This record gives sequence, structure tokens and C-alpha cells, in this order.
Amino acid sequence: MNDILEIDGLGVTFSTETGEVPAVRDVSLRVRPGETLALVGESGSGKSTVALAAMGLLPGSARTSGRVGIDGTDVVGAPEAALARLRGRTASMVFQEPATALDPLTRVGAQIAEVVRNHRDVSRSEAAREAVELLRRVGIPEPERRASAFPFQLSGGQRQRVVIAMAIANSPGLLIADEPTTALDVTVQAEILDLLRRLAADSGTGVLLVTHNMGVVADFADRVAVMLRGEVVETGPVEEVLLRPTHTYTRKLLAAVPRLRFDGEGVPTATADTDPADPDTPVVRLRDVGVRFGRGPRAVQALDGVSLDVRPGETVGLVGESGSGKSTAARVALGLVAPAAGSVSLFGSDLGRARGRARRALLSGVGVVLQDPVASLDARMSVAECVAEPLRMHRRGMSAAERRERVGDALELVRLPRELAGRGPRELSGGQRQRVSLARALVLRPRLLVADEPTSALDVSVQRTVLEVIAELQRELGFACLFVSHDLAVVQEFARRVVVLRAGRVEEQGPVMSTLLRPETEYTRRLIAAVPVPDPVAQRRRRAARRTEATT
Repeated sequence: MNDILEIDGLGVTFSTETGEVPAVRDVSLRVRPGETLALVGESGSGKSTVALAAMGLLPGSARTSGRVGIDGTDVVGAPEAALARLRGRTASMVFQEPATALDPLTRVGAQIAEVVRNHRDVSRSEAAREAVELLRRVGIPEPERRASAFPFQLSGGQRQRVVIAMAIANSPGLLIADEPTTALDVTVQAEILDLLRRLAADSGTGVLLVTHNMGVVADFADRVAVMLRGEVVETGPVEEVLLRPTHTYTRKLLAAVPRLRFDGEGVPTATADTDPADPDTPVVRLRDVGVRFGRGPRAVQALDGVSLDVRPGETVGLVGESGSGKSTAARVALGLVAPAAGSVSLFGSDLGRARGRARRALLSGVGVVLQDPVASLDARMSVAECVAEPLRMHRRGMSAAERRERVGDALELVRLPRELAGRGPRELSGGQRQRVSLARALVLRPRLLVADEPTSALDVSVQRTVLEVIAELQRELGFACLFVSHDLAVVQEFARRVVVLRAGRVEEQGPVMSTLLRPETEYTRRLIAAVPVPDPVAQRRRRAARRTEATT
């Protein structure tokens, strides 16, 4: 059986203002039909460049050498018309960020139907029916209704499922997936991986999986290739690479992976974990909060009777599936969404009643770090201007010299040199940009930090660094933290208490270890069971147990 993807001696060099920059050097890979090859490595290792080169999607500034073949068709140097016929039919690609892959002004059903009609002679009505069925296959609820929605009306995880539906619409022989599950919660991630696994088994689709999630690699891949500075440094069967790595860099990557701690029975390890009654006034308190978006039959109840506290100096993890309301709850705490019911107090004051200067004073005590630093940092501003923005808003009497000093101090707090202040966000790595976002959040020395998926887009070693910086600064500065995440391993490691949301309601809450050790609800048990671990043998057992439980 011929390989669906053949890469021989691939080299990619980018032309920049400062000269030629080699991104990929002498990479050779193979993907067989029905096989999944995982390509792993830190940001800047060249893995996404390999994926783009395989689809002929590199920018004009790239110079490519070597050979890339898909189902016998040479990609390097092929005319655009031949590549257009190839893409979407013989090979498809799932990108990490659905916001850039979807047209914000076109309903999602129409976008999927367009992909179908671009490669098959079917009527508009038949393509529309297929679009609904594809939405159902990727696990989107009420697919008939969701097909008429615009991308902004869907959660991040739902948008990613739409992108996957578009990629599999024409049953391609090769699927290139660049971080396809980064924005997904663990249960949806498990469902998507099961879907892609069935696609590979039923139709013989080969998969090139680009990811930094070693649990996903263990769960899904047959073979692994590890990249470092543009070169493949280790490759082999998934069990060999993950359980018996030979290269120092591979061992370093695996050591940085956050893991749910389990005992021999496969349940989280108990620790000394108590939840004492704390007399301190909560930094933020939500009481019976309700939030409703829209009107009429299409209105969505995003939060329904949600109550939670975050006390001084503690970290509370907010977890749940996409659409559970966790980001909405964070926005309520930030004063960005006004609840239709219930109350929100910030530092002991009613946020809903605060107006003008009093409200600004309250909110100046809150810092926020968002998931995507590219979107949250203005590319037209320097790093110094980005970090100084809260000072200009809330410390108007501060001189320019005082602002520069405070910005430099904030950069050093997050382990960045002051010399970066004059650069633009685009000149920084993903981990550096996220630490700039953290510096901006902490420049006012807030009493509360709201972190909404702050590390999910980062590779494991950079994620480890950012989490260590946040934990170190919390010990030093004493701020409280509301930590929104779908990564239960990170929450277990970083938070003191956890609040589990489901469909806008609190499913359960309590000390993080005891909640993960002895979950009270089936929903929380299902979340824990869906967390992939970076051990292929253990992950196969967990997947089998999850399927058995689902059928009983």
C-alpha cells in the first residue's frame, strides 16, 4: 500500500528583512493510509511549517526544497489550480484557530455546504442536508438550528468542531490537523479524537497530527516524530517514544507535561486537602447570578443561579465543557457582563451599584489574562505601550518616567528583560507574548487576577514556565486568582478549590483534590475520565473503560 503522504528532504527558508531564516532542515516523513503520525515540538520547532508545506500553503517569502507528495501528486512547485483540486478532496487541513478559518459573515451550514459543492456535483439542498449531518457527526447539539448560526454565535469549541466538519466533508485520504483540539474541553476532545479515529479506520484516512498535547498523542497517534529547531530529532512508534524516549529533548518535553495524579486504581491521588471556613471577605463573590443572551425562542441562558467565592490569596479553578458558562462567569466577575439576576460583589462592594469613578476604582483592582495574546495585544503598539495601558487609564497622575519604571518592573516580574519594551508583540514568541499579557495584568498590582485559558495555546514547556511565573507572583504579591480552564491536570496542580459548571449551572464545587478524588456527580466523573494521559498503554485502558461505562 502506497504512502498517502511522502516528505523527502524537506527544507524551508524564509526571506526576511534581516536575511534568510531557515525554518525546516532535511525533514523526511511518511504517513500510511489509516495511520496517524504525530508531529510534536515546542513553538518555533518547525512543525506547523511542515504541515503548511505539505498543503502548499506557505507564504511567498518561503523558499522550499525537497519533495512533498500527496497520493502520488507532487506538491512542491505544483500550479495553484492543481493544488486547489487537491485541497479539500484528497487532503484537508484543520487549523488551530477557527476564528481565522471561518467567514464571520456566513452561516456555518452554508460554509460547510460550500466545501461539499466545491468538490462534488450535488444540489444546494443536498449539500445543506449533508452540512447538518456533518454537524451532528462532530457532536454539535441541535445541528439543524446551529447550521443557521453565524460563527460568533457559537462557543470556541463549537467553532472548532465546525472547522473539523468542513475538513472531513469529502472524506479526504489525508487529514492534516494543526492543534485540532487545543480549544476543546476534555470530553469534546475525546469525542473528536474518537471521530477522527473512526474516520481513519473506516475510510483509511491518514492523519498528520501537529500538537503539543502529549495526552492526545498517547490517545490517538500510531507513530511520533519530535522536532527541535527545524529538524526531526527522534521518531518511532508511540509507545517507544513516549515511554522510552532516547533524545534528551524528548525527555524534557515529557517532564513538562502537567498530569492528573493517579494511584494504582486509576483515581486521583488524595492529598492533605481541606476547605476551612475562611472569615476573610471574598475578593469576588457571585450570588445566584443569571445571564441570558438574546431574546425570544433563540435566547440562551448562559448562567443560571451561579454562586461562587474567591478569597484573598487563593486560586479557584473554573472548569466545564465548552458552553458551560465558565468564560461568561469570568466576564461577570470582570464587570464586562451585567447579570440579569443575582449580585456580584468585588472587594466587598456591590459591583452592580458602583458607578463612574467608584466603579473604575473597583475594577482597577482586577487584572485579566486571556487565552490568545495575539488578539489581546495591539500589534500597532510596542510592548511598553501595551503594558502601560492600564496605568494610563487608572493612574492618570503618573508621569511618563514613573510609567516607564513601572513597566520595566512588571516585565522583570514575569521574567522578561526590560529591553523587550521597545519591541512589537509580533516580534515575540507565543510564550513571551503571554507573559507580556501577564505583565499588563499585574502592572497595577491587582488584588484579583482573572485568567481565562491562559496557557491552552502554549506548548508544554512554555505552559510550565507561564504557570510557574503566575504561582511565584501569587506567592509574592498575594493576589487571588479565578482560573478558567478545560485542562483538569493544570487545575489540579494550580488551584486550591474547583467549581464545575455544566450548562450554566454549578454542578459541584469544593477542594480541588477531594473533588477530583471523590466527585459527587456523574458529569464530573465523566470529565475526569476523558482526560488523556501521556502514556499510550494507560490511555488505551482508560479509553476502553470510558467506552464500557458509556454503554452500561
